[in-house]
Order: sequence, then structure tokens, then C-alpha cells
Amino acid sequence: MTEPITVAPISADQHLAWVRDQRAVSFLQTPAWAQVKTDWRTESVGWFEGERLVGAALVLYRPLPRIGRSLAYVPEGPAIDWSSPRLVEMLRALRDHVRRRKAFVLRLGPPVATHRWHALTIKDGISDPRVGRYDEATPDVVEPEGTAVVDQLRRLGFRHLSADDGFTAGQPEYVFRIPLAGRSEADVLAGMNQLWRRNIKKTEKNGVQVRVGGAQDVAAFHRVYVETAERDRFTPRGREYFERMYAALSAEDPDRIRVYLAEHEGDVLAATVFVRVGEHAWYSYGASTAAKRELQGSTAIQWRMLRDSIAAGASVYDLRGITNTLDTENPHIGLIRFKVGTGGEAVRLVGEWDLPLNPLLYRAFSLYMNRR
Repeated sequence: MTEPITVAPISADQHLAWVRDQRAVSFLQTPAWAQVKTDWRTESVGWFEGERLVGAALVLYRPLPRIGRSLAYVPEGPAIDWSSPRLVEMLRALRDHVRRRKAFVLRLGPPVATHRWHALTIKDGISDPRVGRYDEATPDVVEPEGTAVVDQLRRLGFRHLSADDGFTAGQPEYVFRIPLAGRSEADVLAGMNQLWRRNIKKTEKNGVQVRVGGAQDVAAFHRVYVETAERDRFTPRGREYFERMYAALSAEDPDRIRVYLAEHEGDVLAATVFVRVGEHAWYSYGASTAAKRELQGSTAIQWRMLRDSIAAGASVYDLRGITNTLDTENPHIGLIRFKVGTGGEAVRLVGEWDLPLNPLLYRAFSLYMNRR
């Protein structure tokens, strides 16, 4: 007889044990992330088949003022078997749990790919005036698991939070990744374009040094990050956020998070925040100075993080979000070209989905968010 599937709160230790037993889990789904998102109420939950733990999630709750109802959000999760024949039961069990927690909507971001475009396909798309977006170019791979998850979510009443450029208020739907499984440093270098390989050699010739920093170097990263924000016109996060992120993730696992600094003759040229959980490594935040740009500090730091990822046994190096564009007139196309030069691939994920639990409140909330 099949045991019923239930969802119940679990301890941070139980949650971490589950994460450590998986090949890869998003760092947004680690118990340490609860200490980073201090402006949300958080809860670790587990899926149980009888008494056996078969999944885990970090749920973030954002309450609506004066109403006593919350948005329940599972960013880049949950960490369950998305190919399970009991997926519908698992999602319904989570729905019922957050409803008991007085959530008016359940928001998920399944970490499952639906489509992949290889570097050559992307370059061809950029040069083709008839193609302006990834979803207008024929993908090299269509993932059956991702397609099945999308179908299940629709059947359960979830609504896709789509955006023309691939970015919603939460996590990106399109990301750029470099596959590493079974590849050596030489393999990855050979997969890069000539400009990347030439620039890597240039950084070595010019004496650019890359080092792994510690907690004391978060301030140096933040100074470069603020300079980048002013130059690129985005609102930077405060230094306290990164200090909290470094402290929480490194306390959970000393190899979870690193600060990298590319330096030349005492000057910091570029700085990044790198995160790894199991076989998945992320280039999470990056910044560079306007000075000495010809020395290619950003190239040097990316190559070092890639090499360290390979050495750690990572199967993927994730450069995070990209916009859904192949249009040469788009201001983001320079960043796309930079990433394509690594020889990686663009990946479309299932994306973020809402399941309204209180239709009236959800409609009001959606109207408010659309007006912002």
C-alpha cells in the first residue's frame, strides 16, 4: 500500500542534511538563506512519504499589512524530485500546508529546464534579423521533464508569471550556464571563442592576480559593486546584506560562498561573489572598476572561478540571469555576447508560477503590483 504524502515543518538540521544528500540545490533553498532574508518570515518544510523524508523547501512568507494573509514563496524550489509520478500529490500537499499558514497565494520557481540554446545557435540568432528573442530561435534541446512540469502546473491551476524580457519580480526565467561535467580546464578553454582565450592570456601576461578573500574583503567587493551600480544605473544592495549573506552561508558550509578579487599592483580591478551547493556553482554578483579596464580583470576572475568550480567537481557553472533578447539594438546584447564567448548555453527554466488560494485577495494584489 502506498504511503500518503504530507508536508510538515522540519528543523534546519534536517533541512541541511537533505540538501547535502542532493547533487545540487539552489542556494536560495538552503536553510542558511533564511538568515539572509530577514525581511521575510521563513520556514523549512519537508515532504514525507509515511515517515521517510522525500523533499525539502525553504518557504518565505511576506504578510500583507493589516490583513493577516501572506504570499508564500519558494524561490528556485522546492528541492523535490520533479520527475516523480507523485508530483501532483507533492504540490497539493504544499498547497494545503501554506493554506493552513494563511497564505493567499503559493509562488514557486521550479529549478527545471525546458529549453536550451547552444553558443553557435545564439550567435546565429544574433546575426539573423528575423530573430529578436530566444523563444523565436529553434532550441537545440527541448527537455521532456520541464515540458511535463509546465503541463502539471497548468492543470493544477498555477499561473505563469511571464515577462517579455524573461525577468519577473523574482528569479530569472532565462539563465546562462557553462556545462562542466566530464570536462577538464583544457576542454572548457577550447570551447571558448578566440577573444576569451586571448584575453585570458593577456591577464596572465599583464600580471593580474586573482585571490579568494574572506569576510574582511566583503567591504572591498562592495566598494567596487557600488561603483558599478553608479556606472550602470541600478540600485545597489547595502553592504550589510552581503555581510549577512557571507556570514550565513559560510557558517552553514565553509565552501558555500567566496569573495574573489582581481588585483593589479595593489588596485582592485574586479570583485565577485561566488556560491556553490553540491555540483552547482554560481557567479552570483560581480563588479568592476573603470580604471585599468584594458587589463581584463573581469576575464581573469571568471577564469579563476571556472577553474575552481572544475576542481571542486561542479557539473555546471551558472552565470545567472539573461534577458530574452537576441536583438542587436538591445542594450543588454553586449552582456549576452560576453557570456556566449564562454562557449556555454542559454537555458530557459520553467519560470515562476502562482497558485491563487484566495482569488479575491490575489486579484487585488496583482492589480497593486501591476501599478507599481
